[in-house]
Amino acid sequence: MPDERLTLKEMCAKFDVTPRTLRHYEYIELLQPEKVGRVRFYGAREIARLKLILRGRRFGFPLEGVRQWLLLYDADPMNRLQTEAWIEMSGRQLEELNSRLEELNATVNELQQLRAASIESLKALP
Repeated sequence: MPDERLTLKEMCAKFDVTPRTLRHYEYIELLQPEKVGRVRFYGAREIARLKLILRGRRFGFPLEGVRQWLLLYDADPMNRLQTEAWIEMSGRQLEELNSRLEELNATVNELQQLRAASIESLKALP
């Protein structure tokens, strides 16, 4: 709902993040909650931005990259720049993740071979 406003505590509960995380995102200008005295309120825009930030983090994007990407949303109402940037960023990230996946698979295979060799060496002992 567009009029939804959440407090810091409610945002933490809804998104399973710490208050420190939200304050850090505010400090680096990823989020801009409304402040009434010392109380922060997060509206629909901030809720949507946090969803994108958390998704970006899950995909392994650095926060600065996420911040730059979010800035493009305000700069281009048609979202062409943001979409083009997303395609480029996601392509680079996919290459990185696939490279790490290959390394991880090689490590898993090596560990399985060493484990199997150890099991066989134990069987050979009296």
